[in-house]
Amino acid sequence: MSARTTSSFPWVGLVVLAGAIFSSVTSEFLPTGLLPDMARDLHASISQVGLLVTIFAGTVVLSAMPLSALTRNFSRKSLVVVVLLVNAAAGVLAAIAPNYEVLLGARVLGGLAHGLFWAVVGAYAAHLVPKPQIGRAVAITSGGGTAAFVLGVPVGTALGHALGWRLAFASIAVVMVVLAILVVRFLPAVEHRVSLSTGEIPLPARRDRTLPGVIVVCLIIVVMATGHNLFYTYIVPWLIGVVHFSESAVAPLLFLYGGAGAIGLALAGVIADRLPRRGVLIVSGAVLLAVTALALVSQVPWAAVVAFAFWGAVFGGLPAMFQTRMMHVASPRIRDLASALFTTSFNLAIGGGAFLGGALLDRFGLGVLPFVDIAFIVLGLVVSVVSSAWLDARERPLTSPIVQE
Repeated sequence: MSARTTSSFPWVGLVVLAGAIFSSVTSEFLPTGLLPDMARDLHASISQVGLLVTIFAGTVVLSAMPLSALTRNFSRKSLVVVVLLVNAAAGVLAAIAPNYEVLLGARVLGGLAHGLFWAVVGAYAAHLVPKPQIGRAVAITSGGGTAAFVLGVPVGTALGHALGWRLAFASIAVVMVVLAILVVRFLPAVEHRVSLSTGEIPLPARRDRTLPGVIVVCLIIVVMATGHNLFYTYIVPWLIGVVHFSESAVAPLLFLYGGAGAIGLALAGVIADRLPRRGVLIVSGAVLLAVTALALVSQVPWAAVVAFAFWGAVFGGLPAMFQTRMMHVASPRIRDLASALFTTSFNLAIGGGAFLGGALLDRFGLGVLPFVDIAFIVLGLVVSVVSSAWLDARERPLTSPIVQE
């Protein structure tokens, strides 16, 4: 029986999910804070090490949907445990990798686990609570992602600078094992398959009325997140090379960014269910202002710090708002599919952004990255505005009393 049938809000289970997300997101983005260290140790360029982010994300893009389909009848809780342990193994392999090629293999293994992880976890919170509480539940679990930027990546960066990047990867692997144990003990199991009514004929997902809306949300995510990641993947070299901060200042700056993101996430939890569409537009506009300010004041360190913190605050809640929007748009029958598409979209953007950012860096230098990000944000806003009326028109019949689920 699903945990959503209980009368109490599933705080413990959601917090455990948040912890699992914390470890997974930290593992994914750990290289971004350690690019110079890893490049020196592996005798590679910064753009080559940045390619590890692209390979990881590309693996997620290629594997999330097939693995989600293959495991659709398996227990969601068991899958969370399995993917955490596989991701931990990938972290250990990365820590002991003798060369770039082995490290690349470790990232592919981690990407396989990460894709299935998000295909399962992305919809787990929606299975735990009724629809009016999805935004609240998603904000709690998304707190794990924010915590990864507040603590995971900054602490991993500091640890990597002090004791070596390999120890940072080994440490997050240990955290994942601990989280797998906590999932076994505290995460409620859910029934993710929707039972058919008497006489109802099962329809393939491609014929679900809500699928076009899900695809529109995915398109917006790809555009917005590509712009973000082509800049953020190389934020450490940018802070050092453009704003001229020292390497020792990087970890505190990442901590500031993540801490500001926690504020944004708290606000997202308040408005995500009330304004699932307009809230995304408002916050996306604020992200545009933040990146523009950061690009324009890059030669003034104190002003860059303020703009950087503002960027963290406004972007911090955006993924949770996109996820809430996705769960509101998708019918219960395709929530797992929508979750797989959600993680595929984000990782397509992460990988594509890292690749594009590296190419721009090699050809034009670090200074161009925030301006290209701005162009992508503007494009994302245009797509959002153009598609919003059509999407609302499709959703309106679905919320009428006759067909409401």
